[in-house]
Amino acid sequence: MSCRPSARTGCWSRSSSAIACTSSAPPGTRRTSWTRSRGFRSRPTRRRPRSCARGSRRSRSRRPSSSGNSPPPLKSLVAASGKRAWAVLPLIASGRAIGCCVISFTRERSFSDEQRTLLTALSGLVAQALERARLYDAEHTRAQELQRGLLPRALPTLPSVAAGARYLPAGQSDEVGGDWYDVIRLSSDRVALVVGDVMGHGVTEAVTMARLRTAVRTLADLDMPPDELFAHLGDLVRGLGDDSYATCLYAEYDPVTRICTYASAGHPLPIVVHPDGTVVRPGPAVDPPLGAAEPPFTTHELHLPDDSLLVFCTDGLVESATRDIDEGLDQLERSVSRALARSAPPSAACRDGELGTTLDRLCDVVVSELLPDREHIDDDAVLLVVHTRGMPDGDVASFGLPDDPRAAGEARRHVREQLALWGLPDLGMTTELVVSELVGNVIRHASGPLRMRLLRGTSLICEVYDSSPTTPRIRRAAFTDEGGRGLQLVAAVSRRWGTRFLPEGKCIWSEEPLPA
Repeated sequence: MSCRPSARTGCWSRSSSAIACTSSAPPGTRRTSWTRSRGFRSRPTRRRPRSCARGSRRSRSRRPSSSGNSPPPLKSLVAASGKRAWAVLPLIASGRAIGCCVISFTRERSFSDEQRTLLTALSGLVAQALERARLYDAEHTRAQELQRGLLPRALPTLPSVAAGARYLPAGQSDEVGGDWYDVIRLSSDRVALVVGDVMGHGVTEAVTMARLRTAVRTLADLDMPPDELFAHLGDLVRGLGDDSYATCLYAEYDPVTRICTYASAGHPLPIVVHPDGTVVRPGPAVDPPLGAAEPPFTTHELHLPDDSLLVFCTDGLVESATRDIDEGLDQLERSVSRALARSAPPSAACRDGELGTTLDRLCDVVVSELLPDREHIDDDAVLLVVHTRGMPDGDVASFGLPDDPRAAGEARRHVREQLALWGLPDLGMTTELVVSELVGNVIRHASGPLRMRLLRGTSLICEVYDSSPTTPRIRRAAFTDEGGRGLQLVAAVSRRWGTRFLPEGKCIWSEEPLPA
């Protein structure tokens, strides 16, 4: 029996009846009889139908007949198979023809009504099986496209980190998973690194993952610390229902201090690779998953020398039915060490493109060792490898300012001197305007001690620190108001600006693009 899809089924696709072709003459002769069942009633014929007669107009036509009164052309099939009898069964599913099934016999035979009924039922079963397989493949493809559409299309190019990532969907499930990762740019060239996993599989879990990823990006844009961010995420997960849980790891890397601050809610901790190849795994102190944990969340700090690596993953990469998560993390550690020993380790001296390629190769090697049979994994997996590089000391300038009206003038003087030292005199006017407004705002509405910091990276960043927890906001000034327009000027001349709260107060920052 052979099944083949066919789009040229016009001569029989309007009927689900079986078409039987039987040859009762020895090979080499032309004597052939056709039988076609219609409503399980047959009318034997003693000669070929005109539609199949040699030299007839219908058989010479390139298009199949749409009249439904003629069997499909079987001349090539008869000549190639060497069989003596055939049953050609149309495959019809959902009211449309999707192909045909041909059953051949080595001996000549005729078909009774019961046999024709059986063949018709067989064609229906085959058609439904093929249709279900097609629908399964289409649903699986849509599920994977949905999952990939919810993940970052490309990782951002940032001055302080370079990253490579791999996402592997579950090979044995047609349902989407809830694993995700993200790299988010923060203020002052800081970077947020996020890896999470919503428990379960299905569209509901994928939607939950999308909501959590959006919430993380929104809260991170507000410069919330990891523990406060997790408190808000926990409220969001608990609001989804009592059976909703998610694990997440959120880390912030500061290129000035070279400190990575992170918190984990039930998620595996990252593996740290130092520039000399030493692999370190932080302690196992993690909080329960989101939805089960209550604030406060514990935060931890790691000092990362330049050219360090952070390796993040989800449990689908290191845990399986034959391997617990501790064994998987040990294997991940050994795999990363072997991969770095076989090739040159990533270095900040490499160009961004070369560094990204090196990290992508490292991801491929690690994934191939941990998941050699990707088609048979029962959970989706994420691997995120991040290379860190600090900001040079020469690109950072800090100044203390007096807590009185003289602070604005001193701030402008420090700006002129530092920008001249950096070779950026063209930014002097706008930067002086920004620091004047920010420092003046602190003197009028906040309290000291007061200090200013300038950062030169891919942009010029100006920061003003004070000890007040109040948040500056832009307000609409009336025509008769003498003040209230300072932050409007800051927003107009800056690429972006904002406020970051600290344990000892707050930082108001602005960012200006460097001249080309």
